[in-house]
Amino acid sequence: MSTARDPRDPRSQKCRVAPCHNPTVPASKTAPTAPKTDPAPAAYRRPTALAIFLIVAGAIGLWAAWMLTLDKIALLENANAQLSCNFNVLVGCGKNLKSWQGSLLGFPNPILGLGGWTATIAVGVGLFAAGRFARWYWIAFNVGVVLALALVVFLITQSITVLNVLCPWCMVTWVVTIPTFWAVTLYNLKEGNIPVPARARKLFGTLYGWVPLITIVCYAIVAILAQIQLDWIHRAFV
Repeated sequence: MSTARDPRDPRSQKCRVAPCHNPTVPASKTAPTAPKTDPAPAAYRRPTALAIFLIVAGAIGLWAAWMLTLDKIALLENANAQLSCNFNVLVGCGKNLKSWQGSLLGFPNPILGLGGWTATIAVGVGLFAAGRFARWYWIAFNVGVVLALALVVFLITQSITVLNVLCPWCMVTWVVTIPTFWAVTLYNLKEGNIPVPARARKLFGTLYGWVPLITIVCYAIVAILAQIQLDWIHRAFV
């Protein structure tokens, strides 16, 4: 006798609607499967500390650049003007401003500082307002910071080994440029704005927390080189 059920049988339709309890049918074929979803991206954390640092460093650097600009204008009006930053033979900015190193691109270097530090302040404020920048923006800013550090390293070398003088406002610029370079570069590396392997990003993330110590080490290197070349401790304090 045939055991096939009529398709019009309500019991057969019920089996079609609800999962059949046939032990020979695997559960995986009758139970609905949940759609696959991609893992949620990590939540973005606004770099508030970096934003504050950029604003403060930018303000200090802008002030130093402005003071150097005023001194340069005073020298253009009177080559023998007594500048407020000239303390003695070792510490002063007049010699730097009159040298070719003080106008490396054909115009006074402080003009570069006026523009560069204004941009730094704008980036810091933008982090508070917009919160997040595109990768190309960070890379462009990082390129500017690298160029600023390269200029500062050149001017430090020239001041110590050629001009044999320490410019006060120039040193203020050095003090804020060095940590700005480390903070921005390591942030971009750890966040992946500068493409690096995941393991390297973790390393740079650790180094990012050590920016103050790295900066102090850089200051110490400059101070040691200046001491070897200029004997500034004996000449300034003894």
